[in-house]
Amino acid sequence: MTMMISPDAIDVARAPVAVEEPRPFEVTGPRKKWLVVQPKSNTPLMVDSGKVSMPLNLLMVASMAQSHFDVEFLDERVGDKVPDDLSHYDVVALTSRTLNATRAYAIADQARAQGKKVVLGGVHPTMLPDEAGQHADSVIFGEIESIYDQLAQDIYQGTMQPLYKPDGSWKQMTEMNRPNFDLARRSPNAKNYSFRTPLLATKGCPVGCNFCCTPRIYGKSFRMRDSDRVIEEMKYHQNKAGKEDIHISFMDDNISFRPAFAEELFNAMVGLGVKWNANISMNFLEKSSFAELAKASGCEMLNVGFESVSPDTIKYVHKGSNRVGRYDEVVKNVHDQGISIQGYFIFGFDTDTTASFQHTYDFIMKNRIEFPVFTIATPFPGTPWYEEMKPRIEQHNWDKYDTFHYMYEPAKIQREEFLKNFIKVQREVYSWKGIWHRMRGHKPDWIWLVNIAMHYFTRRLTPETFL
Repeated sequence: MTMMISPDAIDVARAPVAVEEPRPFEVTGPRKKWLVVQPKSNTPLMVDSGKVSMPLNLLMVASMAQSHFDVEFLDERVGDKVPDDLSHYDVVALTSRTLNATRAYAIADQARAQGKKVVLGGVHPTMLPDEAGQHADSVIFGEIESIYDQLAQDIYQGTMQPLYKPDGSWKQMTEMNRPNFDLARRSPNAKNYSFRTPLLATKGCPVGCNFCCTPRIYGKSFRMRDSDRVIEEMKYHQNKAGKEDIHISFMDDNISFRPAFAEELFNAMVGLGVKWNANISMNFLEKSSFAELAKASGCEMLNVGFESVSPDTIKYVHKGSNRVGRYDEVVKNVHDQGISIQGYFIFGFDTDTTASFQHTYDFIMKNRIEFPVFTIATPFPGTPWYEEMKPRIEQHNWDKYDTFHYMYEPAKIQREEFLKNFIKVQREVYSWKGIWHRMRGHKPDWIWLVNIAMHYFTRRLTPETFL
């Protein structure tokens, strides 16, 4: 806030002189060339298969870099190939999650062997910057937006730093521009992207689950764009598509953390014609009015992290926003509006028993959750939970950190019993009988297709799948 001071209250001769803001770095000579790469994962499971979402965060990076560099964008997940000869590029920039870190490091090592500068960012380098630093000239801690200007200047001046980390202040999202999706659409493999347009309205989730990476990446803050800018971006994509009924996927960790902002945004979306889905905290759905507004604004599916139907497990993971006693009410509020639910359920915490599988199955079938997603508890490096569980972790191959591999033996279930029940609950939920019960009355759409695909996928599961 700016303090207003009357001229009479100060000695004008000694008034402070306004200091000019530093000018943004400008390129005066030939522009350097970036190769920006989205690496694929090596996991054999359904992570990078089928239609994949455009990598929004990486496209934001590539779009920002266009102000100072010539940029080429490749996405291995859709079939783009990283060339063996990287002589055309000055900088190779890669993003990495844990499950594709091995591949990202391989590309980085290839580039450095050819004398190219390598920038590594994303979740995994943020969680393990020292490890990532062995494969890069510069590691980006957290988001690149907050340090980009310094990075660009250092690249041209030949003074790249081994680690770039925000000085405690994160760049406000009010300055965030629309990413250039044409960078990805130029690919001959662009048909392998999902029909949903990814969009970002907020960053962060201060809930504080002990298994989550978000607080380290974005700080324990919650930042928002101006709702007008978000609406403007939606209208741009509508014009680009030549129709109103486009499908938007909000990539926010928790779009509803500030209810006033969510309500302002959703009210502005009423009548716009877009269809959308988003991650949302369960406690905001305890009010039926919130689900009603979501429906009016075009919501077709909400992604809800139930995590567990056990109060002991919810307490164990520090997810205070989930109140198990109100789960049924939350589902009813959403379903009453004709909105589908993608529900996430995690097994393998020390509080779980064999009964946890049956209780979860009963909840899903009773509430007819349209798209249940089952994962195995995975302590990701850099989180408090990882440090706690490290002595017990059996998997040290990053390729298997896809939330679908067995990490450690839970306190109350032995491995064989755990894997048998983990397979059984998926097969029963996605049996033809289970699908019909959950989806009865649901109009034919892509969620039906996902259920059918999951039926055949779960039939192929064996205990060895998860080892």
